Amino acid sequence: MSSMPETERGYAPPIVRQFSVFLDNRVGKLLELLEVMETAADVHVRAICVLDSSDHAVVRVICGNADGARFALRQKGFTFSETDILVFEVPDDGTLREACRSLLAAEVNIAFTYPITRVGDVEPAVAIAVDDHTFAGQILIRKGFTLLGELDLT
Repeated sequence: MSSMPETERGYAPPIVRQFSVFLDNRVGKLLELLEVMETAADVHVRAICVLDSSDHAVVRVICGNADGARFALRQKGFTFSETDILVFEVPDDGTLREACRSLLAAEVNIAFTYPITRVGDVEPAVAIAVDDHTFAGQILIRKGFTLLGELDLT
């Protein structure tokens, strides 16, 4: 799993970059995005979450190669933003609930969460957006959760 670098606060969690891509809500736009991402060198979509409205959509995407994804999106003229998120394994039923309970007890807000696709014989994982990555990472590690970084998603 990812190493845990030290900071002034004693710990920095492994961070994964999420891309929020803005698309017109039209037939074929999601496929266009996925083809751009999947045909770029070493960019593999590991998670996707679509938030739509009547005329546009925001597609949250996590890839195993953030630099490659960023390059591909810019090259094809997509409008997007980037956000740091935490990813952790959820090996058993109730594990996600326990993570939420632990973060709530520490008053850490979870803005959103969605599942991660992983390849091979590995545990399921989820992405979470929180208001304090370092504190949330410390809590999850203390509670026995395994945090994942970008290299764990390749």
